[in-house]
Amino acid sequence: MQYKDVNMEAAKRIALVAHDNKKADLLAWAKFNRDLLEHHTLFATGTTGSVFENELGLTVHKLMSGPLGGDQQIGARIAGSEIDFLIFFWDPLEPQPHDPDVKALLRMAVVWNIPTACNRATADFMISSPLMDRDYNRQVPDYDFYTNRFQQP
Repeated sequence: MQYKDVNMEAAKRIALVAHDNKKADLLAWAKFNRDLLEHHTLFATGTTGSVFENELGLTVHKLMSGPLGGDQQIGARIAGSEIDFLIFFWDPLEPQPHDPDVKALLRMAVVWNIPTACNRATADFMISSPLMDRDYNRQVPDYDFYTNRFQQP
């Protein structure tokens, strides 16, 4: 497979998502890392975004609630190269009625090679990486062969 570089500028665009049982964990992580987060552009699904703005005093671009399409909005922004990082504290012990949306969001992160943290330890490693504060060329699979597979020569 061929790859192409996609430049991620020093100020990253970070999507923050948490299931209800994980919102307190994500908020605690964000409070601990507030000074690091304020240098980046933040996106979040509905309730999570409102909580972050109120508790942290940071500007957050709020999308719809996850079950109402927010997960899919973030996935679309990932596919459109408008999100650089996904922090998604999902609850592995609680069934989710919108589980297909959750899987689709995680799939988009993998398809487009987006760094993804699903727990605090991984989020800590990502936010503290020296790559967070400088430009980085993320390699993305070149899907031209896929999108052009039915075109006539």
